[in-house]
Amino acid sequence: MSNKYNIAVVGATGNVGREILQILEQREFPIDNIYLLASSRSKGKKIEFKEQEIIVEDLADFDFSKVQIGLFSPGGTVSAEYAPKAAKKGCIVIDNTSHFRMNDDVPLIVPEVNADKLQDYFDKEDRSNIIANPNCSTAQLVMALSPLHREFNISRVVVSTYQAVSGAGKEAMDELFNQTKKVYVNDPLEKNVFTKEISFNVIPHIDVFMDDGFTKEEVKMRDETKKILDDNIEVVAHCVRVPVFVGHSEAVFIECQNPMDEDVARDVLSETEGVIIIDHRADEGYITPKEAAGEDGVYISRIRVDNSVPNGLIFWCVSDNLRKGAALNAVQIAELAISQGIR
Repeated sequence: MSNKYNIAVVGATGNVGREILQILEQREFPIDNIYLLASSRSKGKKIEFKEQEIIVEDLADFDFSKVQIGLFSPGGTVSAEYAPKAAKKGCIVIDNTSHFRMNDDVPLIVPEVNADKLQDYFDKEDRSNIIANPNCSTAQLVMALSPLHREFNISRVVVSTYQAVSGAGKEAMDELFNQTKKVYVNDPLEKNVFTKEISFNVIPHIDVFMDDGFTKEEVKMRDETKKILDDNIEVVAHCVRVPVFVGHSEAVFIECQNPMDEDVARDVLSETEGVIIIDHRADEGYITPKEAAGEDGVYISRIRVDNSVPNGLIFWCVSDNLRKGAALNAVQIAELAISQGIR
């Protein structure tokens, strides 16, 4: 990555936008000029990047012909309007929202899992110039499933999630913080973001309900996993919001076509870039979201054979949802695009 690039960070004042800036700096991404964009409400705010204060600009007024790469995390409706406009100006858009993920002409990429799909995409003359980042809970799941699928040919995945409030944005984090404080002083609790109180509670409901009783979050996990890995894998998810600030956790149950071997499963997981096994059958011999917060890896614990089904395996999977689940994956896609010679 000897060349330098002009970058736009869209949604720069949000949780994921700020994490993107931190990761761009940590990974020494080759930046010539960087533009921080948000809604008119945030215009004029200053954000520090590489010891400089950069003024946030109004997304609506920005000329995307000035940049080669746009890292978008402004929310689905905003991306729906502005990502195609940026793409038409020649900007490679890497979008963190759910809006484009299932479009046939938009690749859904986790670089460690399906980098080849991105190369195929860049070989197309008529590409959309938009690349999608998967849902945060999907990203960590497919990181763990991919090596196991190559080895054992997964036929079915059952996953229960325990998702941090940061997945719902800064206001959700504030709601957990404020409710928790008020519990201790016996003040009445207010709820604006979540359907029920989130402090000292868990909520089995993320995103809107669909006609079949599943929520949109659960449908996203199913559809995105199949698109990234293999359409023949059956996936069912139950998504739960928990009173944790950062770090999604998942209990994952898989059934496979090939005979299951726990030692082989551990080996293929430990050899996978970005996957870290912390699994000792003793007190504290596993990972929790508190330890994963601020880290780049996808952590696997509690690996064991599930004898209740043929060729079954169970494991616990934890990752920082703002990093690998969003910002880090987006920056990695940008790095991969550069290495593959974006035009």
